[in-house]
This record gives sequence, structure tokens and C-alpha cells, in this order.
Amino acid sequence: MAEDNGNQGAAEAAKASGAGDLKKSAASRPAPDTGVEVRAVAKYVRMAPRKLRLVARAIAGRPVLEARNILAFSTKRAARTMARVLGSAIANAENNKNLDSKDMVVYRAMVDEGPTGKGWTPRARGRASQVHKRTSHVTIVVKEREGVR
Repeated sequence: MAEDNGNQGAAEAAKASGAGDLKKSAASRPAPDTGVEVRAVAKYVRMAPRKLRLVARAIAGRPVLEARNILAFSTKRAARTMARVLGSAIANAENNKNLDSKDMVVYRAMVDEGPTGKGWTPRARGRASQVHKRTSHVTIVVKEREGVR
């Protein structure tokens, strides 16, 4: 019995010091910023995610007008798809949330894998090899720039 009382005393001391208190640690975190986020999604894009991600990394975190220029002058085919989705996100922000495109930033540009179509192609000696036709889901989130209003 004496051992149990000793353990309870240690637990009470830890509780009093705030160790292991989840509510305290959550309260000490900074509050997330409350800027308006608007997104556009293109699903089942017939292009490999790896190729689209190269372009997505180039525009993430940039102002919208700069991102449009990057996509307009890019030589990659994936840039056309990303430009179309970015244009849709900007239109959503302007028409639905009354935001100005000059004050927006590409907050996030994500490319997820879609379903993979599989087929066969003939090879030598009567064999066949599998062909993977990859698809992607593209999501672009635009957000109002900090300290604009």
C-alpha cells in the first residue's frame, strides 16, 4: 500500500507541473491564419503525376500573376493543364469571394494520383508487356496575400 501512495504522489506532482497536459500545449500554439482560401480541382487528368508535380512545385507559394507568367512561358505540356486549373481557381475567387487577383497567392498546388489504366503491348517472341496509363487529380488553392486589407 505504501508503494501505491508514493506513485500517486509522483503522478500528482507531474499533474501539478503541467507535464502531459494536452490542452496546455494546444493553447500555446499560434492560431492559424484566417485568410480566405479558394480552390479548383481537375480530376482524372490524363498525365502522370510525376510530370505535373514538376510544374506544381514551380508555382507554389508565388503570387498569382507571377505563377501565370511562369506557366505561360513554360515548355512543359503539364503547364497547360496547371494554367487551366489556376485560371479556374482565380475565377472562383473573383466571382464567389469577391477577391482581387492582384492580391492573391498560390497557397498550395497539389497533385495526387488518380486511377491507373492498364493495357498490354506486344513484344518479341509472342510476349506482352503491361502499359500503365496514369491519371492525376490536380488541386490548386489560392489565398489572399497577408496584410492586403
